[in-house]
Amino acid sequence: MKQYSENMDDNFKIIYKILSAFERSLDVEDFELKSISAEKLGITGVRWTKYIEMLVEAEYLAGIEVQDTITGIDVLEENPHITLKGLEYLAENSIMQRMYKTAKGIKDLIK
Repeated sequence: MKQYSENMDDNFKIIYKILSAFERSLDVEDFELKSISAEKLGITGVRWTKYIEMLVEAEYLAGIEVQDTITGIDVLEENPHITLKGLEYLAENSIMQRMYKTAKGIKDLIK
């Protein structure tokens, strides 16, 4: 069970990194997906594509299209950016992470 939990944590850490990169790119005129490539995130290309596809389907990212082609899956970008929903996800997760760290710190003090 612990292995599953660690994998889920890893998934959400990568998703958080992707969304954070998009949030930081709000000040950049031409954001390119290669700046958050699979290699830079330390994951496979297939996993990266699926993360991007999930984030687009969840409406956290826009300006990106994932297409199945004869040669595989292509990720097309035209002004890729984070959406308001994506910003809300980041804000909620930042609050949850702070609460978790605080609770964990209190738990450690009680021991």
